[in-house]
Order: sequence, then C-alpha cells, then structure tokens
Amino acid sequence: PPEGGFRLDSTRYRAVFDAKQSLSGRTVVAYVKRGSDAGRKAGVVVSKRTFHDAVDRNRAKRLMREASRLSRAHLPADVEMILIARGGIRGRKCADVMRDFEHLARRAGLWEN
Repeated sequence: PPEGGFRLDSTRYRAVFDAKQSLSGRTVVAYVKRGSDAGRKAGVVVSKRTFHDAVDRNRAKRLMREASRLSRAHLPADVEMILIARGGIRGRKCADVMRDFEHLARRAGLWEN
C-alpha cells in the first residue's frame, strides 16, 4: 500500500467526491471511493456553517481523524474516504464517533474483522 500515513492527500478529495458514494450516520457522513492506489486513507471536512467556533471545528476534526485511524485495520486496503462532520458530533466522545464510523463501514460492506 502507498506510504505516507493515513491522511488523504488534498489532491484526491475531488476524485472521492466525484465517485458519489456516500453514507450518513449520526455524527459523520462518509464519501467512499475504491481503487487500487487508495491505501486506506481518510480526509476530514468540517464546515463553518455547521460549526461556527474554531474550537468546535478542530475537535470534530480530531475525533474523526482518530476514529478513522483506530478503525483503519478493519478497512480494505483499496478504500479512501472523506469524513464530513455532522452537528451530532458535538459533545460526543471518540468511542461514539468510532461506533458510528463502524456502523457506516459495515453498512457499506467495508468492515473486515
């Protein structure tokens, strides 16, 4: 798999959005794209419209990054995704976001044990 950590390169965001495969949970919306060069990477997006304060935006980003990092081993190697924070992530713990992320991945048939 490609090296360079687990963050999706910003140049790949358009390709993932263009794949138009999305799933929504209580705390996140995930856009998913599969391809041989993917390497289990994830990008995060938090809108100023949903989260006015920078503190809230940064916390949402941290929660989503950590949830995807900890869940990474359960995802197929050929997947890349973008996670978008929903208002429901506010006040949640990492375990809540991870549970929601796992639920999304299972629904998409992407969760491997």
